Amino acid sequence: MIKLLHVDDDADIREIALMALELFGEFEVLQCSSGAEAIEKAVAFGPDVFLLDMMMPNMTGRETLSHMRKEPSLGSVPAIFMTARAQVSEIDELLQNGAAEVISKPFDPMSLSDQIKQVVEKAARAT
Repeated sequence: MIKLLHVDDDADIREIALMALELFGEFEVLQCSSGAEAIEKAVAFGPDVFLLDMMMPNMTGRETLSHMRKEPSLGSVPAIFMTARAQVSEIDELLQNGAAEVISKPFDPMSLSDQIKQVVEKAARAT
């Protein structure tokens, strides 16, 4: 099982993602509605991968990741960002600053699990 920490302030997006990931039975998913909640729960959950919304109130996905990276046990967890602002320059910037992948919104629920598994497998090969 792949332990995935999903952070998104939009309840509909969380629900669609959860249904898509549970369909294949390969993920244990912890969902959080804010960066602050994710920071509070991340260490205890011990995720294999982060799936972070970029644009959230109070704390962006990038800021959330920055806070979680301060925890030694979370320092090398691959991070996937989801964003509706899928400009090439923004995607490139995220990838250059530590994102393992960037998924554009609206995303394809049927390919989401494969996209996440590819990131996890690539990270495992790199270690």
